[in-house]
Amino acid sequence: MELAALTVFLLIPSLTTADLYLHIPRGSNNRLNEKSAARTNAQRLFDSQNNNRGGYNVGDKTDASASEENDQYHMTYFQSGPWQKYNNGSGKTFLNIEWTNQHGCGADKGSDKQKQNCVLVLQYMCQDDIPRSSGLSDTLGNGVKTKSQGYTAPPSLTQSKDQYLRRRAGDFDNDLGLHEPWEWYDKCYLRERNKGLFTADQKLKKNSWKYSGAIYTRQNPNGKKYGYECPEERDYFPYWHPTPWRDIVVMSENSSMCSHYQTKSFNVQPYSECVEFYSDKTTRKHYSKWNNKVDCEKAEGQWTTFHSYLEKATSYTEEKDCLKNKGDGLKYIWELPYDAEDLQKKECLIQLDKPHCVESPWSRSNHLGNGRDGLPLDYKWLLPYFPSGAEKRCVFRMRYNVSTDDYDPYNTDSRHNQNATSQVISPVQQDPYVTIGTRGALQLAINTDQTGRIFQDRSHVFKLLSRPQHLKHENIHNLNVRGKRGNIVQVYPAVEYDFAPNNLTVKEGELIHIQWTGSNSHQNGKPAGDGQSGSDGQGKAGTDRNNLVQINDLNTNFPTPYKNTSMWKGVEVKWFHNSDLTLSEQDLAISMSTAGYYSCLEGNCEDSVKNGRSVVNQLLDNAPASYGGAVLKFKLGTYHYMCTRNNNFTNRSQKGTICIKKK
Repeated sequence: MELAALTVFLLIPSLTTADLYLHIPRGSNNRLNEKSAARTNAQRLFDSQNNNRGGYNVGDKTDASASEENDQYHMTYFQSGPWQKYNNGSGKTFLNIEWTNQHGCGADKGSDKQKQNCVLVLQYMCQDDIPRSSGLSDTLGNGVKTKSQGYTAPPSLTQSKDQYLRRRAGDFDNDLGLHEPWEWYDKCYLRERNKGLFTADQKLKKNSWKYSGAIYTRQNPNGKKYGYECPEERDYFPYWHPTPWRDIVVMSENSSMCSHYQTKSFNVQPYSECVEFYSDKTTRKHYSKWNNKVDCEKAEGQWTTFHSYLEKATSYTEEKDCLKNKGDGLKYIWELPYDAEDLQKKECLIQLDKPHCVESPWSRSNHLGNGRDGLPLDYKWLLPYFPSGAEKRCVFRMRYNVSTDDYDPYNTDSRHNQNATSQVISPVQQDPYVTIGTRGALQLAINTDQTGRIFQDRSHVFKLLSRPQHLKHENIHNLNVRGKRGNIVQVYPAVEYDFAPNNLTVKEGELIHIQWTGSNSHQNGKPAGDGQSGSDGQGKAGTDRNNLVQINDLNTNFPTPYKNTSMWKGVEVKWFHNSDLTLSEQDLAISMSTAGYYSCLEGNCEDSVKNGRSVVNQLLDNAPASYGGAVLKFKLGTYHYMCTRNNNFTNRSQKGTICIKKK
């Protein structure tokens, strides 16, 4: 059955190749802790379609490589507070997302003519912060091994619940990374694909039951498995079934499409799927073969509408109490959540906002670098507020599509698929020959499984903390470090070290959360892929280290002696990652300059190392790779700063500026 009406916007066709790499938050590109320049497993968690050399290793808490997930460092950001209820808009937390995309983006304006169109989709997924050691099979985690989670297909479409549970238990490995749950992929594997989609001349495979499931798409015709990602959901947006991903923003080459993206987002638009039941007729299955209402009901399934949500308001058990709650400025709805087990039990849900929609930032084609005026491609994400106060573990996801105008992407569907029987010729052909004169033909390099190619990167797992009471109404801006160990040839398409945002301007009274993470295994060794192996730089090979000291201006390379600094004078420490310590201005300067090795000038106060260790190494070799940092309120003024270890003038300049301006 054709479902073309559901696919007004496909993540649109592309006749080019491209890549996408996240830098803030650090994109994994499926890396974990490899010592090689190339990632070990391109199928570990998701289908990036990116160069094997991209990505950053997961962060380490100390100066040693993590051997278990508890030793990994999760970047930690404060959730927004209940800013919706205050007229002045205070209580917001901002995280500046930074990335590079290879083939350009941004609308045609004036002389800025693009060779292609593009769309960028930013999403996230969160759950309560349950320790990975609990062994739950749907807990987000980075894992400690680079293998992919397993998957065993069911023996039949009428499997029992016990068979399903045994399959899941046999497939899941707590030592391996996990983003989407096992059930998400199983559902995708067994659900029939959307036959209304344009597949050009690609021949999509079929499964053991002689139909083509949602794991088979034009871009993935062989149904290759990437973690527990659903290929059909990955390749198309907005998706037409419920999804665990929440939309942040859509960046389009054409703002006229914004209404479509925003109204069709699962944030605000409920979607349906077929629900079938086990033999007891009451326990629902998490999967169904059927992808439409007619076939679902013929098979005695229940075509059910589900809603997305920010989180569940479990304290409200009655509809009337749920709907009358308006005190925090959020919208509460009484609906069936997408993860409901009992279809008769609606719950009180906090509805998500519609995604932001803007024109995509301009960048030039064939260039993995900054955009206009040498500034990074970025988006300022307003982090969510969770009224429960529960701490969350989350993953950030970004998708990138580049398209050309060789055919109409919005009106080309399954009716235009190659079909010799019906004498239908696809508007694009695999490596076609074209005649432009009288002396033979020329061949074009077109892969029809890439005409609509989507690229992706995802962060490692990070955490969103609830705010302490004294920070409830403050605006917080995050200041982090991007980049990894090595010169540009060794780290490319990652970047060398820099602070991010490189220039941060905030209003007087607003707070800055300074924090960074790094790895102890960024050796960038062989295999090196298309680049140079090695990890040039100062200090121990393969180690990321950062610190922060004031300098007088950006043209100097010598730190300002503490007694002459202005940056730390009058600074207020509103929160410190080691809450047991009370820091003076001088203690804070010591902590920042030693990457947390010390947290005070005098006394026995090592923060991240055991008492009795030697003094901090001049190149920070024995300092932690990651630093939980502090939330600070600076005085009015402009402050320049640098990292002492990574400011090698020959290949990098790790410096930044903070400007505190009047309200």
